[in-house]
Amino acid sequence: MEIVDHVLRTERLILRPVTADDHAVLQAHWTTPDVRRFLFDGATLSAAEITAAIEDSARDFGRAGYGLWLIHEKVGTDLAGTDLAGTDLAGTDLVDTDLVGTAGLRPLEDLGLEIFYSLAPGSWGRGYATEAARAVLAHALGPLGLPEVLAEVDEGNAASIAVIERLGMTRFDVVSGLLGPMIRYRKTA
Repeated sequence: MEIVDHVLRTERLILRPVTADDHAVLQAHWTTPDVRRFLFDGATLSAAEITAAIEDSARDFGRAGYGLWLIHEKVGTDLAGTDLAGTDLAGTDLVDTDLVGTAGLRPLEDLGLEIFYSLAPGSWGRGYATEAARAVLAHALGPLGLPEVLAEVDEGNAASIAVIERLGMTRFDVVSGLLGPMIRYRKTA
């Protein structure tokens, strides 16, 4: 049996699939007002909804190789000269860092899979959303073999629109959303 860990690595980030053990961290992140403003149209998800999102992600990773990743900063294994030999951190590139955010792929109606992401406000302005989304997009169009990836962004979310455009996604539609118009983008393989 092949073991696939679905961990994505970038220059500065580690994206790892969410697990049931991450419920409290995910709930704290997704209930932050600035995070949920555009991701959930301002709604606060219940504990049961977060559990369902984690379970859906586990099912999707097992079935199709995609889901919800938690984003953490890479930390050097030397920790400013600290010897990690003999510790469970030796040889790793992820030490217990604060959550940077989330990224993932999920169905967008019956159109295909959409990329989505959220960042903790303390991580804004560092290029992490673009870096993480680029890794997810490359995974989707590369190893997963998807013909295209979609994105749906609130027209008023200028920061997210900038990320999507940096990914080379092109606008193809505008639809109604709870907070106003939603712009749909796509990137083909």
